[in-house]
Amino acid sequence: MSASLVYLLLRQVLRMLSQLARDDGARDVEILVLRHQVAVLRRQVHRPDLEPADRVVLVVLSRLLPRSRWSTFFVTPATLLRWHRELIARRWTHPRARPGRPPVNAQVRELVLRLAAENPSWGHRRIQGELVGLGYRVAASTVWKILHNAGVDPAPRRSGPTWKQFLTAQAHTILACDFFTVDTVLLKRLYVLFFVEIATRQVHVAGVTAHPTGAWVAQQARNLLMDLDQRAAELRFLLRDRDTKFTVVFDAVFTAEGIDVIKTPPQAPRANAFAERWVGTVRRECTDRMLIVGERHLAAVLAGYTAHYNSHRPHRSLGQQPPNPPPGVTDLTAARIRRRPILGGLINEYSQAA
Repeated sequence: MSASLVYLLLRQVLRMLSQLARDDGARDVEILVLRHQVAVLRRQVHRPDLEPADRVVLVVLSRLLPRSRWSTFFVTPATLLRWHRELIARRWTHPRARPGRPPVNAQVRELVLRLAAENPSWGHRRIQGELVGLGYRVAASTVWKILHNAGVDPAPRRSGPTWKQFLTAQAHTILACDFFTVDTVLLKRLYVLFFVEIATRQVHVAGVTAHPTGAWVAQQARNLLMDLDQRAAELRFLLRDRDTKFTVVFDAVFTAEGIDVIKTPPQAPRANAFAERWVGTVRRECTDRMLIVGERHLAAVLAGYTAHYNSHRPHRSLGQQPPNPPPGVTDLTAARIRRRPILGGLINEYSQAA
């Protein structure tokens, strides 16, 4: 019974629609369809997301439709009126200039702080002058304010360079030296004299002997200065401990070249930290992993390891570069990795194959 009733109702509806279509009522049918779709959307969407253009269209159409028919819209009349007020306000509101000075560019602010950090003795006026030379027209008061807000003293009364900055500046003129020992297979102790250029971390193994006398040490110092040649003129200080093997003659060799000898405090190995660090490195990576037979064997092993250390081994303090990096840039897209064993495979070097 219910199925037949539904069938009759649908039949009547279709008959009415066909009658309207025959009477040129296609527009009325379209209106009915749109109204029904709007009713379905109202049940599913509680708050429609409208773009600014949609709001303008609805506001304009609300002026053409009588207020009594505003129930057709899916927004309230108060919303339509608010949109219209905002449209009028936006139409007659002109942009206003922000009072005061324009904001400082973030790039200029970072540059001011960078100049202050890299040049501790510069005040805000000195920094402002440097900025003018770089093409940045910034007032001195603006530089003062940037430094003050960053917690940096704007006046040139800031403390001098830090220990790191001071030692980095002095490292280019400092040469450190020390001894370390290696015990052979026959329990014979050998002494190794080495020098380290602190700026580049380059190591020079001066000699290996079982009897390090003062005369032998002084002769190794002369040999080193001959090998350095013109580079010796760039050195200003020699850092060494108070070992008795470093005699007055040894110091005189460097003093004659204008190099001052600095002695570390007694029983303070950390004062010669660069040399002590290399001793630990060469032992961990080389001598502690091999059996040394004699002086000639140790000299050959250290020569091979020193060449690897100076030309290939990366150093964190040098940006993961060796003291003497190889020149040239390799195309990584077509590169092939080649392995070269050092000291019989104890250490491996890797390079780009040609």
